[in-house]
Amino acid sequence: MMHTPQTGQTAKRGMLNLYETDFWAWTQEQANLLRNCQWNQLDLPNLVEEIESLGRKERQELRNRLSILIGHLLKWEYQSEQRSRSWIATIRVQRRETLILLSENPSLKPYLEEALQNAYTNGRDLASGETNLPLSTFPQECSYTLEEILSDILYPGESKADDLMQ
Repeated sequence: MMHTPQTGQTAKRGMLNLYETDFWAWTQEQANLLRNCQWNQLDLPNLVEEIESLGRKERQELRNRLSILIGHLLKWEYQSEQRSRSWIATIRVQRRETLILLSENPSLKPYLEEALQNAYTNGRDLASGETNLPLSTFPQECSYTLEEILSDILYPGESKADDLMQ
């Protein structure tokens, strides 16, 4: 049997099939095509979609980290008798990881205010669910500023963060 090189159209059909059946293999093939400047072989529609998706994932990660952080700040403030090393560790890790995410993606900074609004709603739900306190216990609007949320200084209800859970 004689093998003939695939035409651009046939290769693209094969690439679409690979995109649907083995995403990881598709990514590796796209990387190789880019590396070798084989522009006409690229699966451009799916490649564009995936690049846009990567940007959305960074925004989603920012919202998720802020949600967890805010949820724990609310738990810390409204259920002080249940405070634990685990809560303070979560607060510290989420703050640190949020700041790293922002330093690696500085173009997310203009999105922070919008992310805070969504994250507060999620954090409020999280705090209510984990404390068994009614949702109405927590303010409708976030009472913390972004600077406070991301600062090592704010632990609601505490005057000094340095001595916490030492």
